[in-house]
Amino acid sequence: HRYIATKTELRSSTKTNYLYIYDRYVKDGFGKKKLSEVKYSDVLLFYNALLGKGLSIGTVDSVNTVLRPTFQLAVRDNVIRNNPADGAMAEVKKKWDGNIGIRHALTIEEERAFLESLELKKNLSWKPLFIVMFGTGCRISEIIGLRWDDVDFEKGIITIDHDVTYYPRSDKNYRCEYELALPKTEAGIRKIPMLKKVKDALELEKQNQREYGYHCLVELGGMKNFIFCNRFGGLQNPASVNKVIKRIVSDHNSKEIVDVKREGRESVIIPNFSCHITRHTFCTRLCENGTNAKVIQSVMGHKDIQTTLGIYAEVSENKKKDIFEQLNNQDVI
Repeated sequence: HRYIATKTELRSSTKTNYLYIYDRYVKDGFGKKKLSEVKYSDVLLFYNALLGKGLSIGTVDSVNTVLRPTFQLAVRDNVIRNNPADGAMAEVKKKWDGNIGIRHALTIEEERAFLESLELKKNLSWKPLFIVMFGTGCRISEIIGLRWDDVDFEKGIITIDHDVTYYPRSDKNYRCEYELALPKTEAGIRKIPMLKKVKDALELEKQNQREYGYHCLVELGGMKNFIFCNRFGGLQNPASVNKVIKRIVSDHNSKEIVDVKREGRESVIIPNFSCHITRHTFCTRLCENGTNAKVIQSVMGHKDIQTTLGIYAEVSENKKKDIFEQLNNQDVI
């Protein structure tokens, strides 16, 4: 709690999330240990125990994000000499497959199959949302916070200058609530050119709202007129969107298995993915198209160019064989 008290620059949603992680995973077990008695091996065993209970490596990494700087503050306050969490997470990750934590984009075929599934009657209402997600590379918090005021149809520009997070409350009941906030970094404030399919999707959503008589009723932080809402006029939330993705993927794959046997063709099985993969997929499509890295960084709102270059590197590795095949067919070498 002393560490949290020093972090005056934290967004309230981030602060609440830190407290939630500590209360849920640390406080009543590992948190009972005396600070001066905690050893590196204690932290290592604790992380392994969390994994043994079925927590994902990402969740354990979030626990480490809270604990390591807390111990570091104790070091700086001369309460303990060394930080017992230093290196513990890296050691835990060594035991996992090297791909753990790496987000892989959907292939063009997988993305196309998912988007084609949106044409089914039961999925049509979700079509505008997913087209905008795949066509802008926005974070889900930015999509939730997108307002009609942020869309300039005439100039074909979407302005991103805020987001809406859906985070656990600090009380004991683990309920969640929405919060309007500015992007974490200046890079997050940006303008995104609208692809034609994105513009069409937004116009379709506007038409649907007029035709079926619904719109978002929420006012948050003085802002209203949010684009995407549920049937009750409330904001969408990441968990609900992820559930829809899971259902659409499951439906497609079940049908695909049957169709492939009947039609005698190669199957396109869509892997399970989350909201964030739509962003990663959009960035990957830009990289595959040879888009300038600085342009991609600007559109994606990456603070660090290394994030952009990391995706570039992965795409380049995958395209290496294709590039050499093209060279084989040319008389330039």
